[in-house]
Amino acid sequence: PLQMYIQAVQRQSIANLHVTQDDLVRAFAHMVIPRETLAQLGPAVNSGKSIFLFGPPGNGKTSIAEVLATLMKGDVVLPYAVEVDQQVVKVYDQVYHRVALDPVVAERLRFDHRWVVSKRPIVMTGGELTLETLDLIYDETSKFYEAPFQMKANGGIFMVDDFGRQRVSPKDLLNRWIVPLEKRVDYLTLHTGKKIEIPFDMLIIFSTNLDPADLVDEAFLRRIRYKIGIEAPSVEQYDEIFKRICTRKNIDYKTEAMSQILAHYRKKNLGLRSCHPRDIVEQLIDTARFLGRPAQLTPDLIEMACDSYFVSLDPSGNPPGA
Repeated sequence: PLQMYIQAVQRQSIANLHVTQDDLVRAFAHMVIPRETLAQLGPAVNSGKSIFLFGPPGNGKTSIAEVLATLMKGDVVLPYAVEVDQQVVKVYDQVYHRVALDPVVAERLRFDHRWVVSKRPIVMTGGELTLETLDLIYDETSKFYEAPFQMKANGGIFMVDDFGRQRVSPKDLLNRWIVPLEKRVDYLTLHTGKKIEIPFDMLIIFSTNLDPADLVDEAFLRRIRYKIGIEAPSVEQYDEIFKRICTRKNIDYKTEAMSQILAHYRKKNLGLRSCHPRDIVEQLIDTARFLGRPAQLTPDLIEMACDSYFVSLDPSGNPPGA
């Protein structure tokens, strides 16, 4: 029954999660992130409400969201389906709900088979998000409903990646979110016309490469609790990323290699991006393999890697169309 589902979501609310500073530092140890950004992310996660990540492409917004997802500790119990007004709504989705309790163990514990124990869900959407996918979808053949993304995300994370690039306009999408963000409940419509109320209990993350001021109005931004800018790296941060990538790829780091790469940025008037060191090193490895040479930071290999990589970037350091 719907009421049992609502009670289960409330008992397992994401608001009960608590992330410490140490948790955050450990989770992001593999990334180069300014301390100020970490200081903003911690309270944002603990709020269990909403985050707006914005900034130029290629600086780790999606990676940050994925790391935040790993901080969603514990399991949730959810029903395979919910019954409301003699209608069936399928909630469990193996794409987003990773089973945490082995079926054999569940049998031994005499666990109610109408329910499943899952890791906290992580639902990530991008350009495929439409207003239709945010409501119940009725299947004429099977005669049941498929739960929308946000219902599947209850108790976990719902990320709207590349916000502003969806087929539906940002304004229409945001109007759809105003009530859930403010009231923490959502209203879905059965094909009979009846509306049902469900919990809206998740950390929702909007991520965009576009200027928030061009996407949303002030009224909506007020409803987003945390607005966090993910900026381009400084030269020092870029150098640290480059060192870590070299270590991962078993390549000896050289200071002069970094100087040579930075010269390309100056020559082409390009902006630094956090993803560039990885891309350049991988380009160098591919070039060395083709030439039958060991992958090393030699001037000629760096030159070839940079020449082929940077030719496809615009002056901001972005690929065409980004």
